[in-house]
Amino acid sequence: MAYVYPNRTDVVSVPSRHEFIDPRTLNFPIYTNPFGVAEPSSLVPIDPVSGFHPNLTYLVQMEQKRSLSLHQYLENEGLVPSKEEELKRRNVIAKLKKIVLSWIKNVAWRHQLPKQQIRLARATILAYGSYGLGVHGSESDIDALCVGPFFATMEDFFDVLRDLLEKNRDISEMHCVKDAKVPLMRFKFDGISVDLPYARLQVSSVPEYVNTLDPFFFWNIDEISWKSLSGVRANRCILQLVPNLENFRALLRCVKFWAKTRGIYGNLRGFLGGVHLAILAALISQRHPNASLASSVSIFFGTYAFWPWPTPVTLLDGMMPPTVDFNDIRPLMPIRLPHSHEYCHSNITRSTFLRIREELLRGHAMSGDIFKSHFDWKNIFEPFPYFERYAKFLKISLSALDHDKLRDWVGWVKSRFRTLILKLEEVCSFCDPYPTENDDFEVGKPTTVFYWGLEFRRSESTDIKSIEEAFVKNLNNGYQDSPGTIKLAILHGYELPNSMQLNTGGRNGSKAYWEISNSSRQRIPLYLRHLPQQSRDHVAADKD
Repeated sequence: MAYVYPNRTDVVSVPSRHEFIDPRTLNFPIYTNPFGVAEPSSLVPIDPVSGFHPNLTYLVQMEQKRSLSLHQYLENEGLVPSKEEELKRRNVIAKLKKIVLSWIKNVAWRHQLPKQQIRLARATILAYGSYGLGVHGSESDIDALCVGPFFATMEDFFDVLRDLLEKNRDISEMHCVKDAKVPLMRFKFDGISVDLPYARLQVSSVPEYVNTLDPFFFWNIDEISWKSLSGVRANRCILQLVPNLENFRALLRCVKFWAKTRGIYGNLRGFLGGVHLAILAALISQRHPNASLASSVSIFFGTYAFWPWPTPVTLLDGMMPPTVDFNDIRPLMPIRLPHSHEYCHSNITRSTFLRIREELLRGHAMSGDIFKSHFDWKNIFEPFPYFERYAKFLKISLSALDHDKLRDWVGWVKSRFRTLILKLEEVCSFCDPYPTENDDFEVGKPTTVFYWGLEFRRSESTDIKSIEEAFVKNLNNGYQDSPGTIKLAILHGYELPNSMQLNTGGRNGSKAYWEISNSSRQRIPLYLRHLPQQSRDHVAADKD
């Protein structure tokens, strides 16, 4: 955690992670709008000394200014696709639908169905994920679900459809992932990355715009199809539940960009995935449908920084209890799917939960400055400085004989990362999985390397070999003839490659976020620097 001294501008030292302060123990003041609504402002700044209370005109003008600057910032960062890019993605979906239509008629003919049934056979493509929600950026991929009738098997999908796709000149880098919980094909279409899973319905023909919320289509479907359809159903339900679609999309773009730059995006690494953030943003849009973008961002941080976890987040009131015992699974951040009685799949652990809470608190503190003249949105979205934050790192090296096998091996290991994080938490006080994958060209065979930040308790001696052996045993469970090898090692910060050590997390050569100063002085968490003195005194009095 970074600290500042009262009445000074020094940036400070970083104590160990177990000194994290539970924000629920702090006496935070609640700023409310005297007009009783979320707009024109949800956070009204009242000067505690002079008692100055800005008038309505000032609030409206300032919020409009901050919202406009945030929209412009998102466009400059490439988070809003141009009309040409949007048209390109629509063409990809349209071309995929034509290919899938040819495929299903081919499959019907191969299964020797009656001519009438072959003529009526239909399959379709349904977009979901960021593209389905309309929050994709210029570099976003496309999550598209292929939905076919009962006679088209998974073998037909991976064999017949794959052959048709590979014959298309616009499609390249075809890769099949058959062993995942949701099997899919991954490829590039006109340069755009596409993930294509498959779901089979118990019907003879699938309408082009099939209603995935209609219970009729889910009669007697297999488990893989059910899981494949979950993302589409969640998207459709969220879009129906938010009253102001434009405001919701703008907010979701912001929080996804924030989560990525601050290093807390990615379900496989134990952080928040796209569906988690979509539901969290949708709840804010439900409660404050007419709030400006600047206010919505502030409300988002304020709501979830102090959310009483593990109280579930749900978009629908009065939902039936989940089908599993909530006390048995004990999720740290339970988020209910809007279309079922289940929770979003989550890999969040103690370490990643603390990182998420810390970033929410930071966002809450910094977004409280939107009415001040010095406020700048890029400070909230400043990349997290991994390689200055931690003194030690876990190096994960994954190797294989060729690049195709390495890709399969990396995907399989990433799907088991949560097991490794939990094992590390047993011997370390904290583990922060860094999102970047690096190619190691110094070894003779294709190798991908990950670097994770570590914080230890009192002893820094860790038997990394025993952790490696336990993790390899877990990897071999369910994977026949693993195509690669894995090696774990603990490094000091100065042992990292130069390209890593120079990565301060800053942008455009900006000053590093962390600096060291005299630790004998009073220290206050950086995320509390904007709060009143009474809250600062509470933190200062709370010794280690």
